[in-house]
Amino acid sequence: MLSELETKLLGVMMMVIMLGMGASLTFKDFAIALRKPQGLLVGLICQYGLMPAIAYGLATLLGLPPAYAVGLILMGCMPGGTTSNIFTYFSKGVLSLSILMTISSTLVAIFMVPLTLAFYSQGIEGDWQIPPGNVIQVLFVLLVPTVIGIALRKWNANVGAVIEMIGGLLGVVVILFLIVSWVPRNYQLLLATGFPVYAASIGLGLFGFLLGYGLSRGLRQDAARSRTIALETGIQNGPLAVLIVTLTFSGTQQQEVLLIPVLYSLFIVLSSSAVTVWFRGITRREELSRDNAKIGAVAAR
Repeated sequence: MLSELETKLLGVMMMVIMLGMGASLTFKDFAIALRKPQGLLVGLICQYGLMPAIAYGLATLLGLPPAYAVGLILMGCMPGGTTSNIFTYFSKGVLSLSILMTISSTLVAIFMVPLTLAFYSQGIEGDWQIPPGNVIQVLFVLLVPTVIGIALRKWNANVGAVIEMIGGLLGVVVILFLIVSWVPRNYQLLLATGFPVYAASIGLGLFGFLLGYGLSRGLRQDAARSRTIALETGIQNGPLAVLIVTLTFSGTQQQEVLLIPVLYSLFIVLSSSAVTVWFRGITRREELSRDNAKIGAVAAR
């Protein structure tokens, strides 16, 4: 489990990340998004419709015990993470949509996460339930730096850009922090962990990518926006889930519930990297096809 100092450090880092997330947007961005809200709405449907259902389905299909099921369902109910913005950028997706989806899913998380978490975890017996009040408290506290970040961006665009960059980089640092601080002390648990837990940790993100893309295309989003929504759907805010677990459980309980959020945070970086390389290849072929079409049109004249 994480020590008290590590938990406090994680909380501080999460606040800086949320500050950077807020600094990535202006109120004008929201106004522009609301003129064509289809992509944003599809993204929210994927985030709070698909992902909790995928997590519940995997937990049921794999027969996970209560501790692991709670960790997986919590992970599926989380809003998008800032890491998705980085992978969207490198995959040549629609970065503005990715950022808007991340912050929008975070802003509505204070209502949606407790609702979806309570709904999908209601059948889990024992003292493994995460009280909605704990979730709301953490999310409400993290909304404050998000709003401050938006205000800072409006006050000074340069300051906002610097904070945005720091927040984005820190999102990766937090994942590395979790791996470095938690994995060495729990390597015996990792060695004893069975295939179903690893399958759930990896499968949540992969199914999120696949179904997020499929639903987006089915709802008539173009290929670039669908790839963006797929990344935003599959990449959840792992550090936020870890923070909620550490503030809810202690001792052996905390260690067991933390297992899937930590494993997810590790594997999502690897799977997102592979998906990004694949998306970049698709983007190159699309660009080449458009260039050839233009050349053919010019030649035809």
